[in-house]
Amino acid sequence: MNRRGFLQSMGGMIAAGALGWRSEPTGAAEPAGRRKCLALDSRVIAETINAKLTVTPVAKSSRNPLFAEDKPWEVRFDNLYANVLLDEDDGLYKCWYSPFIRDPAVIDTPFEKRDAVPYRPHDRVMGVCYAESEDGLSWRKPLMDIRKYDGELSNIVEIGPHGAGIFKDTHETEPARRFKMFFNENPMSVAFSADGLHWAPPVKCPQIEAAGDTHNNALWSPELGKYVGLTRLWDKVRQVGRTESPDFLTWTKAQVVLEGLEPHLQTYAMPVFRYCGCYLGLVVIFNTETDRAHTELAWSPDTLAWHRVEPGKALIPNAETEGAYDWGCVYPAAYPVFLKDEVRLYYGGSNGPHTNWRDGFFCLATLRPDGFAGFEPESSDTPGLVRTQPLSMTPPLKVSADIPDGGRIVVAALNGEGKEIAHSRPIATSCTDAEVTWESGFGALEPLALQFELVKGKLYAFSYAERPGA
Repeated sequence: MNRRGFLQSMGGMIAAGALGWRSEPTGAAEPAGRRKCLALDSRVIAETINAKLTVTPVAKSSRNPLFAEDKPWEVRFDNLYANVLLDEDDGLYKCWYSPFIRDPAVIDTPFEKRDAVPYRPHDRVMGVCYAESEDGLSWRKPLMDIRKYDGELSNIVEIGPHGAGIFKDTHETEPARRFKMFFNENPMSVAFSADGLHWAPPVKCPQIEAAGDTHNNALWSPELGKYVGLTRLWDKVRQVGRTESPDFLTWTKAQVVLEGLEPHLQTYAMPVFRYCGCYLGLVVIFNTETDRAHTELAWSPDTLAWHRVEPGKALIPNAETEGAYDWGCVYPAAYPVFLKDEVRLYYGGSNGPHTNWRDGFFCLATLRPDGFAGFEPESSDTPGLVRTQPLSMTPPLKVSADIPDGGRIVVAALNGEGKEIAHSRPIATSCTDAEVTWESGFGALEPLALQFELVKGKLYAFSYAERPGA
């Protein structure tokens, strides 16, 4: 279908009316009065021709690994289950991670004997440790007397929680509950803290009815007006379970929301975060045949219905060289840190397979802003076309895209009959939130659809001013 035919075919869809849903501004992405849409959001995209949605693999930091198992109580990092934030109150990067602080199999088996002895864990105890950093690259593990180890100061803040998900709740009004922990302690439980270091006794939540033997995580959903927890369920294979709560104390029974596409490719864990009116999931895919794990991408409009983005393609891949610090397994941290010039995705890596001897490390990967996934042409000799649903918008329109030499993106504004009423000057260089310059203005009061014509470019996101009263 040529460009003219594409416009005509979409006329009836546009005439049917504008999108009926709205989401509040994300704050980190756009100020009030503007709305940013990720290209992966299928609620916004009406149709594509010769365009495919692809994941953008991360760039791994040259500083990796950022830290390792270098304390006596860090017996085995295993999956690390890290939780990271850049705390705006004091400007510090903060990380809570969960090593096994007791693992007799590791302690009783000297390194030189491990090749001949299979790893058989037993009587393990997991702890929650704390680290901090000014720049997110050089980390320290402060020694405190909150939880001592063999009578000595340590950076342990809790002993016992398995797979603790920890976050700072900006929705919370009670200071003593500002930091929240969601974890398994037979049964699933929660805990509260004013500073993220000193934790009140856990509150058991047996109504969740989940195994929870993974990286549990939780967040506040403004669309639902509830907390959402992600955990693990089992039905012969590992599954992602979801539970919700109005107060972080009374939870629903967890229900399956995502599982692997094949029995040997199982959903091990899924840290979830909200961005641009969407919920993005960092899905750990555990391959039981290779005994390795990598991280893929999923998204949801509501935390209930989940959509995999390019299944089988890693967002955070394993190293190719056996024995490298993240060759065996990659477990993403909750949650990404969004900076002006990059998105930081911290993760736990290991140099060996999941169920065998391995050393664990805390690592960093980065993406360009908005760069989780985007549309690009399926073939290099034909432009890709991406058409949105009708949007109640006014200029300025801004775009985030990667555009190689010889590439370009041209944007057209279409009225309710699919007629082009304005088009932009070509965008010919990679950009983040770059304002689109129009060849001619437009002032139509009706909702407008946008069409992006991609020549070698990759479209990640666009944003616009919401029309008053829309």
